[in-house]
Amino acid sequence: MGVKTSSQAAFAALFIGLGIQGLITRDFTTVWQPVPRTAPLREVLVYACALLSLTAGVGLLVRRTAAVAARALLVALCVWLVVWRLRPLFTAALIESTWSLADTLVMTAGACVLFAWLASKRDRDLRIARVLYGLGMIPFGYAHFANVPGTAGLVPHWLPWHVGWAYFTGATFVAAGIAILVGAFARLAAALSAVQMGLFGLLIWVPILMSGPTNAFQRMEFATTVALTIAGWVVADSYRGVSL
Repeated sequence: MGVKTSSQAAFAALFIGLGIQGLITRDFTTVWQPVPRTAPLREVLVYACALLSLTAGVGLLVRRTAAVAARALLVALCVWLVVWRLRPLFTAALIESTWSLADTLVMTAGACVLFAWLASKRDRDLRIARVLYGLGMIPFGYAHFANVPGTAGLVPHWLPWHVGWAYFTGATFVAAGIAILVGAFARLAAALSAVQMGLFGLLIWVPILMSGPTNAFQRMEFATTVALTIAGWVVADSYRGVSL
């Protein structure tokens, strides 16, 4: 096995699951969404993303192929970032476009950490990964502020001050991003941001999924939260041995 950390194993398992899901549903999964319906060769891209996810996930678990798998996944996510995430910043609604950009930045950061561990062995690549992750946190915070009613509506009913929680979580994402970018309490910020995303899944999406019939948006949001939490875990792991 080529697994160095439990977060690497979780990242690999995530992509194996996404690959299988993509082949079954014949649609883009959370890491690769959204892609315009008018995109050329869209169906080919669906299967390409599914097969890449599956093979890269399996490859990350095998010592001889782990470095190649990390490199392939990183390159694919970087291409995805440039082709499908930058243009919507100028053509789509700001909340949706920045959120999608942030999703891809965080997943690219996770892949970049694994590339640094398994292939490059260069501290520069870890620094790049952390910058990508820090940049990704800030749009998450912005989205909370820009859509306070929607965010507050997701806060569990048993918690008081729903609007306050919406502002608080938005502020913590922005603070975490800035801390990581400037290197102040970066290790703590990365760990807490991953924990916060995990808590979103446990406190918001798991109860919704268990309460009865769900729609595609709710299932996608849960899957996205899981993916982002695992990527955050990988980035937080990159600080092992680094002081707070």
